[in-house]
Amino acid sequence: MTLQQLKYLVTVADCGNITEAAERLFISQPSLSLAIHNLETEMGVTAFSRTNKGVRITREGEELLSYARQLLEQADIMQEHFGKITDRQPKFSVSCQHYSFAVNAFVELVKQFDADSYDFILRETQTGEIIEDVAQGLSEIGVIYLSEHNEEFLTKLIRRNGLVFTELYKADPHVFISSVHPLAAKDVIELDDLKAYPYLTYEQGNHNSFYFSEEFLSTLDMPKNIQVRDRATLFNLVIGLNGFTVSSGVIDRDLNSEQIIAKPLKMDVSMHIGTVIQKNILLSRYAEQYRENLKNCLNAAEK
Repeated sequence: MTLQQLKYLVTVADCGNITEAAERLFISQPSLSLAIHNLETEMGVTAFSRTNKGVRITREGEELLSYARQLLEQADIMQEHFGKITDRQPKFSVSCQHYSFAVNAFVELVKQFDADSYDFILRETQTGEIIEDVAQGLSEIGVIYLSEHNEEFLTKLIRRNGLVFTELYKADPHVFISSVHPLAAKDVIELDDLKAYPYLTYEQGNHNSFYFSEEFLSTLDMPKNIQVRDRATLFNLVIGLNGFTVSSGVIDRDLNSEQIIAKPLKMDVSMHIGTVIQKNILLSRYAEQYRENLKNCLNAAEK
């Protein structure tokens, strides 16, 4: 097995077509097919099934692809770390829950590593997909939270996927409401205060259980419930329907409307915000800086 074979594997998977992948790699189609065949034979797997329209990655091929991405990324990071690559194009990907501070940290990262060309990816997505993205090497870092309600389940899932969680910030529960909401004048909001208003949560797809929820109140029975997929829609409904959601209380005024405010929620639970990464890997300098930016954004919220 060589790094070149792994690069071939990843390129074929990305293209879904041997001919297109060969053109992208500047090699002949027979040479590429032979290299993939030799890798499959050595690993004892069938990475792709051939179809009339191209190739489709198999279940065992997906697992092999995950390892290939990890090894290629680690090889690049090692070369950069030891000075063998001096002009590497900035490249970084993060998957996160719907946090404005995670976006703000990403904005700062792009500014810090601005270049003539770069390849950065920010995925605001579902909790289960964050863990899958990091496990499969699609994202270098994931940003999630653990609490008394989900910690045991998610910690087992994180470990089973070969990941580790590092806490960055401990938050008390808050509600996000509009600045003109009937409860906006209250210093502290109680659960009974909220039952008259729509409860807005992020839909979690196939993982739509309370263990994967981004909100503290997922285990409680609220009479009015609306699920959404993105943060902009949620905030529009907070304003338009006098709705509310429950989160850390960390909100960035530069990236969100001043019409959204955070109020403490009287509830005996803590939110432990942190990152998930693959176990025993070197982080790129972009990932290290992003994690530092996260800390700075979260710590600034205390001031």
